[in-house]
Amino acid sequence: MNRDFFALLRSFGLGLALITAPGFGGGFAQAEPRHGIAMYGEPALPPDFVSLPYANPDAPKGGRLVVGENGSFDSLHPFIVKGRAPTGISLFTTETLLGRSFDEPFSLYGILAESVETDTARTYVEFTLREAARFSDGSPVTVEDVLWSFEALGTLGNPRYAPVYQAVAKAEKTGDRKVKFTFGAENRELPLLLGMRPVLQKAQWEGRDFSATTMVPPIGSGPYVVDRVEAGRFVSYKKNPDWWGKDLPFYRGQHNLDEVRVEYFGNPDVHFEAFKSGELNSYRETNPEKWATHYNLPAIAAGAVVKSEIPHQRPSGMDGFAFNTRKPIFADWRVREALILVFNFELINQTINGGAVPRITSYYSNSELAGDVANPAQGKVLALLEPYKAELLPGALEGYALPVSDGKAANRGNLRKASALLDEAGWTVQDGVRKDAAGKPLAFEILLVNGADGYIAAANIYIQALKQLGVDAKLTTVDQAQYTERTNVYDFDMTQLIVALSLSPGTEQLRYWGSANGAAPGSRNFAGVNAPVVDALVQTQLSSTDRADFVTAVQALDRVLTSGRYVVPLWYQNIGRIAHAKQLHFPEKLPIYGDWPGFQPEVWWYQE
Repeated sequence: MNRDFFALLRSFGLGLALITAPGFGGGFAQAEPRHGIAMYGEPALPPDFVSLPYANPDAPKGGRLVVGENGSFDSLHPFIVKGRAPTGISLFTTETLLGRSFDEPFSLYGILAESVETDTARTYVEFTLREAARFSDGSPVTVEDVLWSFEALGTLGNPRYAPVYQAVAKAEKTGDRKVKFTFGAENRELPLLLGMRPVLQKAQWEGRDFSATTMVPPIGSGPYVVDRVEAGRFVSYKKNPDWWGKDLPFYRGQHNLDEVRVEYFGNPDVHFEAFKSGELNSYRETNPEKWATHYNLPAIAAGAVVKSEIPHQRPSGMDGFAFNTRKPIFADWRVREALILVFNFELINQTINGGAVPRITSYYSNSELAGDVANPAQGKVLALLEPYKAELLPGALEGYALPVSDGKAANRGNLRKASALLDEAGWTVQDGVRKDAAGKPLAFEILLVNGADGYIAAANIYIQALKQLGVDAKLTTVDQAQYTERTNVYDFDMTQLIVALSLSPGTEQLRYWGSANGAAPGSRNFAGVNAPVVDALVQTQLSSTDRADFVTAVQALDRVLTSGRYVVPLWYQNIGRIAHAKQLHFPEKLPIYGDWPGFQPEVWWYQE
């Protein structure tokens, strides 16, 4: 249910609203055009809603936001694997048929489309475009643009777009402003996912290779256009004064700023210094220890800069060091469990975060979807898992909990357990080195991106602990371009995995954990998960017609992934931390997703 996260991050990436019929979660008995769509039941907002509940419809317009990013970019084409595009290029300049309310688990409302229609089984979806919808050059958004965009994305774009397009059996123009997609696969999320696909201008790409990188900005129908750009240095998005969508109820109180500028820095310390010096007027802090100790700034003392903490109710997702189980050394779950035992989370969390953030103990921590993975499976969750009992790893049915240390560097109890597991798996200590029966050392590389300071610090502490068991791990850091190139083809032993999950996980789960994507280049299945039970549980989620049944399937999947020991979990942020100029404001009413990736700047405004 991501628009690349929500990119996830609106993917991150990160669900929309569809109506169903009696016996299928409530709704209408016959297909008819509707203003919105929810995954289960009715969308919360009526057809005549004034604005989204967390937007301020009276927010003033104007002002600018200047933020920073670490790394670089070399393309303005965010829809393909090649190259690296700057933050915001799709979010700000392109638009989708439907838009998401972040105050509901998974509900969408019309943007480019004035209405959406589907049947009770969701075998098709038909959108009616708004007559007023325009691209930034003033040309109308047409059915031909929609059909071409979805085909180009699905066949030439990033692999994340392919599964949904492959499920379309027929795409057709059914009226001057009507476009219909008939599905050849059973997946109740498909109408919503198509509604979240970006619509591009067909004419812009005539005679050009869609799969090639470019520094030509996309012609979109979104609120901003690329104003100025310098590859690798900065990109400035300027509000389009003729933006067609400024009066839509969905957008009242959104996209209030005249300019959003993103500066790029090769060093995170330089990034922070730029904020301190006033070059940036907002800075997102991900380290709670720094938040508590590094913000004794004159600007804050004078009231010119404000520290805001923004809670949320979205799932933790997964953030940790992923084992590449395609590698023989990580194929045995006992080896993975041993290496998880060696990771002294309590010590590392205290060292890096001052112990201020909770550990990820479930892929859906911080939400109802988590269930109780530490205790035995029961009821409907157990019933879903029992047919796969033979392939499940220990803990899936019995309950699985991550090891806890006493916080001391020695971590003796967990190291003893880890050593015993490695011995059992055939990795014994020979002359101080952990080796297999053929004499091959247990050695691996941890691949990280330059500037990922917290993860680099955690990896270094981890490496020292591994040495105590005779395991030789080394850390390699590369620039973002190299990292993307290597991870696209799974050229790593262990690396950081960040997966943002929503309150309505769906088709994107196949990209994260599906066996078909485990071998396909460019997927997010870094761990190489290849398990029939995972594929089956995701399909159960996608075919569920009731929210309660859906939650049961997610909780069962969570148990399989957690006990699969695919990742050494780190921590999650249960609040967002943003330091910003006092002139930047956000609404008092916060959505359930809280500080989602687009929260700033979508509903922020500038006021002296």
